[in-house]
Parts: sequence; C-alpha cells; structure tokens
Amino acid sequence: MAITSLPPDLHLNATKKDPDTHARIVKDVISSRPAPNPAEDIAKERANIDWNLKEVHEFLEGNEAKSNEILRLYQSIERDPILQTRPEHFDITQKEERELVAKRIDKMARFIEIEPYEKFRRRMQLMTVIDPSLGVRMSVNLGLFLNCIRGNGTSKQYDFWAHKKESAIIKQMYGCFGMTELAHGSNVAGCETTATFDPKTDEFIIDTPHIGATKWWIGGAAHSATHTVCYARLIIKDVDYGVKTFVVPLRDSQHNLLPGIAIGDIGAKMGRQGIDNGWIQFTEVRIPRFFMLQRWCKVDRKGNVTLPPLEQLSYISLLEGRVGMAADSYRIGARFTTIALRYAVGRRQFNKSGGPQETQLIDYTLHQRRLFPYLALTYAAAVGTDRLEVEHNQLLDNLDKGLKTNDKLLLKTTIADTKSMFVDSGSLKSTLTWEASNLIDECRQSCGGHGYSGYNAFGKTYNDWAVQCTWEGDNNVLAMAAGKAVIKTVQQVLNGKKVKNSTLEFLNAAPELAKAKKPVIRVKDHVDEPDRVLKAIASLISKTSMDLIPMSHQSWDAISAQRVVLSKLRCHYYLLETFIERLETQITAKSPARPHLEDVLKLYYVTNILGPFIGEFLRYGVISPNVAKYITYVYPQALCLKVRPYVIGLTDSFQQPDNIIHSLIGKYNGDIYNNYLSAVKSVNNPRDPKAPYSVALEDMLNRSSLDERERGEKSEKTAAILSK
Repeated sequence: MAITSLPPDLHLNATKKDPDTHARIVKDVISSRPAPNPAEDIAKERANIDWNLKEVHEFLEGNEAKSNEILRLYQSIERDPILQTRPEHFDITQKEERELVAKRIDKMARFIEIEPYEKFRRRMQLMTVIDPSLGVRMSVNLGLFLNCIRGNGTSKQYDFWAHKKESAIIKQMYGCFGMTELAHGSNVAGCETTATFDPKTDEFIIDTPHIGATKWWIGGAAHSATHTVCYARLIIKDVDYGVKTFVVPLRDSQHNLLPGIAIGDIGAKMGRQGIDNGWIQFTEVRIPRFFMLQRWCKVDRKGNVTLPPLEQLSYISLLEGRVGMAADSYRIGARFTTIALRYAVGRRQFNKSGGPQETQLIDYTLHQRRLFPYLALTYAAAVGTDRLEVEHNQLLDNLDKGLKTNDKLLLKTTIADTKSMFVDSGSLKSTLTWEASNLIDECRQSCGGHGYSGYNAFGKTYNDWAVQCTWEGDNNVLAMAAGKAVIKTVQQVLNGKKVKNSTLEFLNAAPELAKAKKPVIRVKDHVDEPDRVLKAIASLISKTSMDLIPMSHQSWDAISAQRVVLSKLRCHYYLLETFIERLETQITAKSPARPHLEDVLKLYYVTNILGPFIGEFLRYGVISPNVAKYITYVYPQALCLKVRPYVIGLTDSFQQPDNIIHSLIGKYNGDIYNNYLSAVKSVNNPRDPKAPYSVALEDMLNRSSLDERERGEKSEKTAAILSK
C-alpha cells in the first residue's frame, strides 16, 4: 500500500544535520532531496474556488437536467471495462484500434436498445471526446445514413429501414453515407455516379462511369457497412434530373460483397485510424425503384418525375453533423484547456522572483496570454453550441410535425429556420473547429516536451481532430456560404424587406448601424459593456456587408476572403449574444460565480473578437483608434490577472473526470510526475531492457575492426607482398 503522507522531517536513515542528503519517502517513491510537489500547488489553487461548481456546470450545459445526465453518463463510461480509457490505448496499432472500436460499438449497441435515444446520443457525444473513431463510425449509421433517409425518404421508407430493418438500433444492417467521390467533395451537385431508370424492370441501375466518380472516404464502407445511401445523378430517358439519394445494398447476410460492388480500404490517414474508410465502385448494380428516397422528388412506374417544391429541405440531414462538430469543439476545448492549465499550475520552470522555488508556468505573462483566451472561448462555445443543439432539435421537430399535418404555415416557418440553421451551423462549425485545432496545438506547445508525449493525448487528438476542418463541409466553403448569406440578408434589409423568424434579425438594424458616424466603442469604459460590444460586432458586419454588395454583383469569388471573415464574426456574435443572455437569465447577481463569469465573458470578447479583428473595427470606424492599444495590449493582461487565481476552478467546472481527460499530466490530483512515470513504467515494462532489435544494435557496437572485416587484404603486410 502506498504511503500517501508523512511528516516532512521523517526520513530513512536521515540525520538532522543534513536531511536533504538522505532518502525519504514521498508518497510511494524514495527521494534523497525534496521533490517537486505539483499536487500541492494545484490543491492550493483549487482552494481559491468560491463558487458552486455544479452551478457553473449547469450554466455551461444549459440546465440542471442536462448537467445531471452528463455527469451520470461520465460515471457509466468510467465504470465500463470496454468504454473506459487506459494509457496503453495510446500504443495500439491500427488493427488493434479498429478491434477496440468494434468492441465499443458492440457495447454501445446494447445501450441504444435500453435507453431513450436522446440519452444515448449524449452518451455517444461524450464517447466521441475520447474515441472519435467510435463517434464517427456510429454517427455515420445513426446520423448520416438514417438522417438522409429521414430527410429524403417518405415516412414509410424511414420506418422500413430504421425500424423494421432495425438500423436505428444498430442491428441486422449497418449503413454508410455514399456522398463524397474521388473527384468531388464539397460540390455535391457535381457528383457523377449515375442512377439510370430502366422502365422495363422498374429498377434503377447504379453505376460508376469513371474513376473520378468512385465513392471515396466513405466511413464504414471498407469492412462494416451492409448498405449505403448513394448520392447519384437521376437519369430518366436521357434527361439528367440532378443528384438524388438511393439506398443501395453492399453486402449480403453473410457479409459478402454483392455482385457489381467493388470495395476497398483507402488506407492510412492522418488520424482516426479506427475508422474503416473505404472506396466504392458500382458496375450496373440494379436496385428496385422504391429504393430511391422519394419524400421530395418522386418517380412513378412509368418514369414520370415529380420535382420537389421544398427541395431546399432535402439537405437538412447534413445539419446534425455540423451541429455535432460545433458541440465537439466545446468538449475538446474543455478537455485540453484543463490539461494545459493544470500542468501550468503544477509545473515550475526558471525563477523570475529570486525566491527559493522556481516559478509556476501559470505566472508567466505570455503563458496566460496563450491559454486564458482559449479558456474563455471554450466557455462561450459551451453556451453557444448548447443553444445551437436546442434550435436544431426544434427545427427537426417542426419539420416532422409540419409534414405530418401538412401545416403550410409551420412548413414556411421551418424553411426560414432552416436557412438560419444553415448559416448558424456553417459559421459555428467552421469557426469553432478551426479554433479547436489551434487550441489543441497551442495547449500542446504550452506543455513543452511533455506535451509531445503520446500519453498526454495531444498528438493523437490533434491528428484525429484535423479532419473536422474539412469534412461534412470544408470550413472555407461553409464559411463562404455563411458569409454570402449574411451579405444577401443585409442587401435584403437595405431594399426594405425586414428579416423575420431568423437568428439574423439583428441585421434589421443594418441601415442605422451603417450610417452611424460615431464609433460604437469610443472610450475605454465602453469595452466593459457587453451589449455595446455586441452592437459593435453587428455594426462591423453591417458596414462590411454594405461595402461588399457592389463587388458581389460582379464576382462572389473575388470577395471570398471577406465572406470568411463575415462568417467568423457571425459565429462570435451568436456566441456572445448567447453568453450575455444566459448570464442574465441563469446566474443571479448574488451568485458567487457571477463576477467570475463576467470576467470570463469580457476576456472572451476582448481576446477573441475585439483584438483579432481590430483592423476591421478600425477600418470601418466602429472602434476609436485611441482605444485600440487598450484593447490589444493593456486590458487583455488586466483580465488575465483577474482570472489567474481561479483557472483551476474554471476548468474543474467543466466536470470532466480523469477517464475523459485521458492524459497523464492532466489528472485531477495534480500529481503530475508520479502519475506520468508510474503509468509509463506500467505500459512499458522496465524489467525487459532489451528491445526486439537489440541484435542489430549489438552487431553495430561489437562489430570487428575494419581490417578484420576486409580480411587484412589492404594491410601493410599485403601491400608489401603485392608491391614486389
């Protein structure tokens, strides 16, 4: 049993004259001199907490019920021998990772049978933080595959594939999402796989006409999927009706490929090795006509086509993935700011004070400026993505209700909400996944050499995360689309048509904001007014959009970079608006957490909005030049100093257990070095000092002399013989 504490003067064989020259027991190791004690430093910082952690967790998650559910799910995952994390998972091969993911999917499938889908979906979201390959492989079937059928198929089609065939509980069949092609990614409308109707047999013929139309990056296709929803061009009587969706079986009940189906693994990737991404080629694969998803576009027995009046709703199935990735950004941010800040408190390096101890990393100004803005951004992302999830769920509920009851007014409202959701999910997904990528890497660098260790999770997570910036909508493409929508909305308002039933209603003030001659933020005190900052962002969006309208008439491509900027600003407006509103409605003025959350709020918008976009704010006269230095230099550091004593409490408020943190230097107890060394020794047995390649090393070191290896053929003796 480990000895956890002993009086500091109790040593083994120690004399009182020179105790530091002899060994003493500290926890379960023997030290001959005082060892660093990061756990003590972290415990001291934790003692600064003067608020209820659960209250802040409820603030971040949205409400008490959701907070409670997440904490119980953390507990369930931590206790499960298959789902829980272990340090040795960082050492596994691709084959072993795929086996682990398959076992976890099997375990997760048992949960989906016994708990409400909303709870299961939350379980899957939390598991995705520690095993993104698991999250993707399950989301491809439960999300992309089934949502595509739900969004594009009739209610009977959805009921058949989801319930009668039991795909909704991951049983009997397993679906994948056949959209992306080798030569087409973001341009879905350009997909070239064909679905040609044969009126003689009442079938569609699915075909891959050339190599560029090969389905590529299809998650689960290589080994897992039995069916796919295939995006293919509808061809009837030589007329191309554009890309529609079809359910295509890939494997039979013995899991063998069906005739005409060619599938392979696309091979090594940057990350997410646990996903069996594959390629698919179809050669005259025939499917029944009723395998075409026909909620919107309908094809009858004679080949007559009814085009959809509400076709813009057919792509609603893509939104859940984008909403989910935005939410993932919050949880990944929470995980890695927790690791980096715990390490920054516990790690001491150099000595800037001249005292007896080295200085904690957290007390260096640059370290604070590197990490604290990301902590604040994570808080903003938490509340913003919770709102996005709620609005997305409401949108789907309204769509289902409107279609079932043929409520035209509700459907009209749903279409308006869908347009808003495309902008909001696009801007939040792109901006936050970019930011999370930067966050992971900056947190890694802030942990120095230990951040490079695989056991501290940065490397694997960064490689796994990187794909978030390019799939289910490349970030730049999504951002350009969101920026374009913002510009068009401002133009609509300028033409006298107000925005209704939209999260972009704040742009109704665009004419007044654009005409205002005085800067919105004119003096330092204005920076402390969140509502004024929100107005400043709205003003910048309005003025920028008005400036771009004439150029948009000539070429949208020419203003692509500016559209991306507008998308980022729209994201930050959404997050800030939500943060302000939730602070006012959920945290009372008397709550001990209130001043801390207000400081985090200000740190968020000063370091993530006003500072990074100061050039744009100055260019359009939204911020007075005399305030710029205060915003970019003076005030950020003042806010960092206010937040500094409470960073352990602010990260503890995320309530992520060690099983989710899954990093040796980021554990709750703060015993960084003992945690690290003991786990490394456990995973890599030091009792076996020889490597499998020791023979090669020994051959290198113990090789005979060059003269001996050359058999003395070049020796002076040989020279004397041969020179005669």
